Amino acid sequence: MRKRALVLIIAFGLVLALSLLNVWAQQRGETYAITNARIVPITGPVIERGTVVIRDGKIAAVGRNVSIPAGARVVNAQGMWVYPGFIDSGTTIGLTEIGQVAATVDVNEIGDFNPQLKAIVAVNPSSEIIPVTRVNGITTVLTTPRGGILSGQAALINLDGWTWEEMLVKAPVGIYFNFPTIASGRFFDPETFQPRERSFEEARRQREERLQRVRQLLDDARAYAKAKRAAEAGVPEGNAANIRDRQPLLVNPVLEALVPVVEGTLPLIVAANNDRDIKAAVEFAEEQKVKILISGGLEAPKVVQLLKEKNIPVLLGPVLSLPRSEDDPYDSTFTAAKQLYEAGVKFAFLTNDASNARNLPYHAAMAVAFGLPREEALRALTIYPAEIFGVADRLGSIEVGKVANLVVWDGDPLEIRSQVRHLFINGRPVPLETKHTQLYERYRNRP
Repeated sequence: MRKRALVLIIAFGLVLALSLLNVWAQQRGETYAITNARIVPITGPVIERGTVVIRDGKIAAVGRNVSIPAGARVVNAQGMWVYPGFIDSGTTIGLTEIGQVAATVDVNEIGDFNPQLKAIVAVNPSSEIIPVTRVNGITTVLTTPRGGILSGQAALINLDGWTWEEMLVKAPVGIYFNFPTIASGRFFDPETFQPRERSFEEARRQREERLQRVRQLLDDARAYAKAKRAAEAGVPEGNAANIRDRQPLLVNPVLEALVPVVEGTLPLIVAANNDRDIKAAVEFAEEQKVKILISGGLEAPKVVQLLKEKNIPVLLGPVLSLPRSEDDPYDSTFTAAKQLYEAGVKFAFLTNDASNARNLPYHAAMAVAFGLPREEALRALTIYPAEIFGVADRLGSIEVGKVANLVVWDGDPLEIRSQVRHLFINGRPVPLETKHTQLYERYRNRP
């Protein structure tokens, strides 16, 4: 009896799985047409009363006089705006759920140097934060580990999918580097449980010691890469003695992860906000001949000419935060984007958050209120991060052949009263239901 019940359960599970796969396959192959919309391609002029055709997950056509394919599902977006999905250039989405519940937080590991750790494999596709974020127009995020000095490998993901493989856009995008800062003054010592003073010289020495450990790791990675190339080249034919005496190259995951960094194909995503730290990070990158992106960068305007000269992009934010220094103007974080734009430094917005990543459009809106041109703010939410992360051939604008990450708004997306009315990720319509809407309906209909 038990055996028969087990067989029935397995059979039911297989039928359910096959039906879900069939529905997914049908939906993936569905053709959609968004009509009568005001289309904002980002990389081209606005199209009034235009049409976007989606086929097989991609944008098949866009324009004013586009014919609607037979059998296409039509979304009448009259009076609405169509934008490409926004990209948050720095979050912990998928790696954390409730900050005060340790079992739901997976943003760091033990130890200071973990460049081999991959954020993508730890992403939780069932996170309640994901639907809450995407219904405010954010379809793609960079999710990053945060602990230690070299935290691990950041991943660019779409906010829809049953598994992390379905969500993946690109990984790794870079290795997250918490740049050591000079923290002097009075602080709480966790070893003695007493407050104590740390002099500037002591703090500077500690920073230099940490950086020296990073230098050593990068040097080791260069030596490892050289040994690996030699091992892959093999031994010339007839040199049997060398083959017999030769030891196999042992794989070192830490150094393996750093090889693309020292070879210049993968950047370090350097978390630094103070101008002194940003300047030191640029000098470190020059010294080590590695590529970097600045993440945070709230005081980047103070070293903007250096960033321009070295062609270093900034992942800027969170804009909605207090000034870094007590001597800074009250609006220093609000005007940072404008100053980067005027200096010609490429930048993209980030929230550095998970549960509040949904507020990304309003970080950009605040920058607009303090002088950044609106068109530049929209580019910094779309095409600029796509270019910085090397995926501009797939994301960031409404162009034929690109992935159909599209958002239909009932107004200006930088206006807090505007709402998302339709949402497509990878060319599939995504439901707009979230934990927030469920709770709203529950208590709205309370007896």
